Amino acid sequence: MLPDLLNTNQVKNAAGTELEFTRLSTNGRASEWGLITESPALPKRLKIQHLETGVGIKRVRRSNARVDFTVLSSVDSVTPVVCTASLVLVIPVGALVANTEAANALAALGSLVHTIATNTHVYDGTGNGAAALLAGAL
Repeated sequence: MLPDLLNTNQVKNAAGTELEFTRLSTNGRASEWGLITESPALPKRLKIQHLETGVGIKRVRRSNARVDFTVLSSVDSVTPVVCTASLVLVIPVGALVANTEAANALAALGSLVHTIATNTHVYDGTGNGAAALLAGAL
């Protein structure tokens, strides 16, 4: 379970600077945090939710971690727009006895997005996968 206060380098921005979030709500298997220093008109939200479907060996869990940053448009400076990043993990929990392969898939995606052929983590969007996502490239 994640803590109510995310404030010890658990969430960072592109510059690698810590962002502090506080839990706003929990509803069943979903929680939402808000950036402590946000403007009420421009919310910054972090959401995590889980949904399980199927039974027995067909049981599957779909987990989603999502960040929504509401900002003013840089085109007209009055229109609020939302930038969203989302990570979805689908695990056939009914057919597995360990999370090893799900962890491997998550590690592969994380390293694609946040590294540049080194073991150094980058948060600024210059990781191979992040750069492709930001540029709309393949």
